[in-house]
Amino acid sequence: MTGIRLHAPRPGWSVDADVVVVGSGVAGLTVALRCAAAGAAVTVVTKARLDDGSTRWAQGGIAAALGDGDTPEQHLDDTLVAGAGLCSDEAVRALVTEGPDAVRRLIATGALFDTDSDTGEILLTREGGHHRRRIAHAGGDATGAEISRALVEAVRDAGIKTVENALVLDLLKDSEGRAAGVTLHVMGEGCHDGVGAVRAKAVVLATGGMGQVFSATTNPAVSTGDGVALALRAGAEVSDLEFVQFHPTVLWLGPDAEGQQPLVSEAVRGEGAHLVDADGHRFMVGAHELAELAPRDIVAKGITRRMQELGAEHMYLDARHFGAEMWAHRFPTILAACRAHGIDPVTEPIPVAPAAHYASGGVRTDLHGRTTLPGLYACGEVACTGVHGANRLASNSLLEGLVFAERIAADIAADDSAAPGEATVADRPVTPLLAPEARFAIQRIMTTGAGVLRSAKSLERAAADLDALLSQAVTTLETDGKTAEPGTESWEATNLLLVARVLVAAALRREETRGCHWREDFPDRADSTWRRHLLVTLRPDRTLAVSRTDSAAFPALSTTAVPPVTPAALKETP
Repeated sequence: MTGIRLHAPRPGWSVDADVVVVGSGVAGLTVALRCAAAGAAVTVVTKARLDDGSTRWAQGGIAAALGDGDTPEQHLDDTLVAGAGLCSDEAVRALVTEGPDAVRRLIATGALFDTDSDTGEILLTREGGHHRRRIAHAGGDATGAEISRALVEAVRDAGIKTVENALVLDLLKDSEGRAAGVTLHVMGEGCHDGVGAVRAKAVVLATGGMGQVFSATTNPAVSTGDGVALALRAGAEVSDLEFVQFHPTVLWLGPDAEGQQPLVSEAVRGEGAHLVDADGHRFMVGAHELAELAPRDIVAKGITRRMQELGAEHMYLDARHFGAEMWAHRFPTILAACRAHGIDPVTEPIPVAPAAHYASGGVRTDLHGRTTLPGLYACGEVACTGVHGANRLASNSLLEGLVFAERIAADIAADDSAAPGEATVADRPVTPLLAPEARFAIQRIMTTGAGVLRSAKSLERAAADLDALLSQAVTTLETDGKTAEPGTESWEATNLLLVARVLVAAALRREETRGCHWREDFPDRADSTWRRHLLVTLRPDRTLAVSRTDSAAFPALSTTAVPPVTPAALKETP
């Protein structure tokens, strides 16, 4: 059997299902509800509580062509521009044409969006990269929390089985290589405890992002790349991991701030806030036709450049002209977060700086959410569907979760293949575990070497430092037969190391600046060479294999091989 596995105890318990969904954000719960409605026995596994994933932190809203005069074609155009030449036209077209009805079905499920008090019409706003007001929001700036509430209630009302506080470990595969469930570790009290297994014919990864690979991020603490790491260990392809979107306006809490940072939604700029430096100069005016509402990569670069020019640690977002009433009504969550940190946006500009926000890449899928492993699906931020290309358009993430979750559920319902055979992970080679404190070393390495600004020098140093962490763990395992003690923190650190290695390898190979991938030593976009996707798999010996496919072929699951990743190869243009 191919693949490798985490060092973990053998499963001490197991449950059976038709479908196991890993993750409880908009993507995971939508898959679960649609599969259950089709008659499947579904088990949802989630790392914390059902309502504790990334979805609940989404402030701005969900993009769809719902307004008068707006069309899916216009939404498609804005998405393709933001994606900088690497979007799949087919995937984006599916997103924007199926999106409006998917939002209406979400509303029918119970999600309450902000509406006009007179007409009852859904209120729409603008965000960066959108030429029309097409962002539906809830609770002013609490859209994700409302969507999560509605879906969690629906899942509970439907009687869908859930396993909370459970960290997924590895994919179960049968002798034919088909997905057959997952192993997981349940933390704390409940019906199950310790390491166990959920056996199922279909496995859906909806585990969210990997923002915790950097020191400062908008992602919650649970976003440690577990789904991407599981897929890699099982032998699946991942794509476009170098395209990590840094949100331009994250509340600056000081140079030593670590972990999850408060987000200042793009919708604040959509309603007319200005980016300024310490002298009040609007530095984005003239830098792009949309100024502060340019795509996120453009704004993040503009802020970073101005910080470099002035030797400043942050810029400012000025929305004092909103007034107290608008702040309280439209952005109550952001207002409270700012005031909790001693900043009153009603009377003073907000200090902001870019921070890691969203992974545009992930586990490679086709238009039905199928990965390169039979029976394994991926949806939401963990997936690379081809929708986002080199840079996600604002508020397309919740929509992607909805649309592709429904596509996955339809594909599972139509699958009449036989149930998988007996499955285990015990015969796969073990990858050594890192000690929990390695998490902070990885974050420092990645923030310094693979953050907003990248170069061959910074990435090579990051690659060497990450390889040293792995080599030390491998040597300890091979010479002493030891590894770090199995447990949640060591499993998370090990997952972070794997996704960090892939991200750095891809970023070092891509010798151009495109979307949210910014190479100081290759400042131009190079379509003739790099309008293509880098695909990465993990070999049993823990080395990385890289292949590539042209943008026009994505997301079809076929590739053209290129030489393996080696220190020498990483310095060459493939």
